Amino acid sequence: MTSLRQDWLSNWQKDLMAGTVVALALIPEAIAFSIIAGVDPKLGLYASFCIAVITAFAGGRPGMISAATGAMALLMVDLVKDHGIQYLFAATILTGILQLIAGYLKLGDSLRFVSKSVMTGFINALGILIFLAQVPEFKNQGLLMYGMVAGGLAIIYLLPRITNKIPSPLVCIVVLTLIAQLGGLESLRTVGDMGELPSTLPAFFLPDVPFNLETLLIILPYSIPLMVVGLLESLMTASIIDGLTDTDSDKNRECKGQGLANFITGFFGGMAGCAMIGQSVINVGSGGRGRLSTLWSGLFLLFLIVVLGEWVARIPMAALVAVMIMVSIGTFSWASIRNLKTYPKFSSFVMIATVAVVVYTHNLALGVMVGILLSALSFARKVDQLMTVSSQREPNSRERRYTVDGQLFFVSAHRFSLSFDFTEVLDKVVIDVSRSHFWDVSAVAALDKVVLKFRREGTEVELIGMNEASSTIVGKLAVHDKEGASLDSGGH
Repeated sequence: MTSLRQDWLSNWQKDLMAGTVVALALIPEAIAFSIIAGVDPKLGLYASFCIAVITAFAGGRPGMISAATGAMALLMVDLVKDHGIQYLFAATILTGILQLIAGYLKLGDSLRFVSKSVMTGFINALGILIFLAQVPEFKNQGLLMYGMVAGGLAIIYLLPRITNKIPSPLVCIVVLTLIAQLGGLESLRTVGDMGELPSTLPAFFLPDVPFNLETLLIILPYSIPLMVVGLLESLMTASIIDGLTDTDSDKNRECKGQGLANFITGFFGGMAGCAMIGQSVINVGSGGRGRLSTLWSGLFLLFLIVVLGEWVARIPMAALVAVMIMVSIGTFSWASIRNLKTYPKFSSFVMIATVAVVVYTHNLALGVMVGILLSALSFARKVDQLMTVSSQREPNSRERRYTVDGQLFFVSAHRFSLSFDFTEVLDKVVIDVSRSHFWDVSAVAALDKVVLKFRREGTEVELIGMNEASSTIVGKLAVHDKEGASLDSGGH
């Protein structure tokens, strides 16, 4: 009961206000993303309603907004063009199933492998993309558009100094709409100019596709990328909202929630979606914290387009552009610019590379993957530098003791094999690995190479101090103690 009250009722007034703002901001976004995917605007609007409502109950991050998104829409273009809209519905359902499986496999835990540099790059790239998406709205609009947007931004940033009882973005939308209507500013582009709003409720139906292997082979190549991009963007957004609200979220539950939402959406004529960083920031910035804000954003969105569609169509795009510019400014991590001077150079490089790839390709998943890869290479390089091999030889003795410190894996394996002197005439070599660990086949192959080289020179080799885990992998993969072992077999 306590959790129910905390998630749904503890902040209900602000949640309803915030959800109202989000619903208004969702409309042009959903229409735009539908156009990108090459489908009727109602698909994006129906999807945004369904996904928001379902994730409000099933998602793992209270206060986060999920709906139709541009990143997902880009992946649907070829499917719609080549096979038609019915296959998009089938692909959306399959995407949901794959995400549900990912949730039950606890793949949400993998987010811990994303470094702070990658996360910052992701945030900054989103801020830039959100801003760039508003630039086309100024085309051929003249000074009036600039003036309206400037006035909207003034309301957004100055009103909170007077009162926080009403979200300033909501006031911005209402005031600019009144100015446009009462002032007869018909030249301004409106929400209605973006596409026709639906006037009926979404209805349940089965996609009109053959239920056979051929259909599966058509939609699977689209559903897998949709699953990956949807989960990646949702989990990254959840982490951002975690930071903004100083709370934690259940990432595996979020995977399941996204999966259930997409699965059901496909049966109601919607396109696959995921979490939206811009709308989530609007929600949190407007005071939304609980699941009620997400639920209300979806319900009010449906009410707006079905019941108040005629009025919503009159909202000037200038008002929504002002709100989204506010989101882009608030999303971008300005501290990361200052930190370029103090943070490690490679960490800054990872952040900048993530931003560059995302902005250039408009592919959030690709940018994050590049950032993760660079972070992994940096980590491997640092671990490699911690691996050392020292040696000691007793006076008047033909025995040398090598001591290995650190982690032995594919990066440090080559340096490990170069750390031994095979030209020194010795009767015996003792290799102490009590302060090291063998992680993979490359490390075992390097050990084989060292032992076999010494034995080829007639030197006895003794390994001491190997821990149990290393003994297991060495015992399974090493060949230096197997019959017929040679330097060639030591390379596996």
